Amino acid sequence: MDQEITIDVSGVSGQRGPADHKRRQQILQAADEHFRLYGYRKTTLADIAKAINLSTPYLYKFFDSKQAIGEAICSHCLGTILTEVEQSIAATRSPVEKMRRVFIGLESRGWRLLNEQRKMHDLVSASFEEGWGSLDRFKEAVFQIIRRIVVQGRESGEFERKTPLEETCRTIARMTELFFHPTLLEQAGKSQEEEAVAAANVVIRSLTA
Repeated sequence: MDQEITIDVSGVSGQRGPADHKRRQQILQAADEHFRLYGYRKTTLADIAKAINLSTPYLYKFFDSKQAIGEAICSHCLGTILTEVEQSIAATRSPVEKMRRVFIGLESRGWRLLNEQRKMHDLVSASFEEGWGSLDRFKEAVFQIIRRIVVQGRESGEFERKTPLEETCRTIARMTELFFHPTLLEQAGKSQEEEAVAAANVVIRSLTA
């Protein structure tokens, strides 16, 4: 990291000891730097401990495994994506445009992560492969954003009201995964912005039919 930040570990599995302990943040800071330089899979607990002059067993006072550290940092990384999406949709009042910006924002941030922060992309990839809780919380947050937009659109009369709300929103949320899933982005090998816009337009047409 270029500067120190506080990584919120609330709700993250595998945490031990006081959540706001200064030493926890030092460990997370060291882990974040190692993950960015060498990757999550190549970094060991011994590497993290050595970076801040601690013994490896001491880390277990705060985390029950390397994955617990990885989940905390992954949760923070995914949280920054959500923040950017929220800021983008807050800039418009139109539910139609908000929905479009969700698709575009998730694709854009996922593509940037792959190209500009490859090691962090690999960390997110590990969360998909191993089914981490940080990923589940991210997906649920995306669903809640979409649900909020659909409700707003229905209340304003811009979106239809016939289809079940939960079913509609869950389906749309699953569609967005096509544009932030790390493996799919790698396989595509190029920006999927046009595809994200096209998918958003299909969703919008179905909502306004």
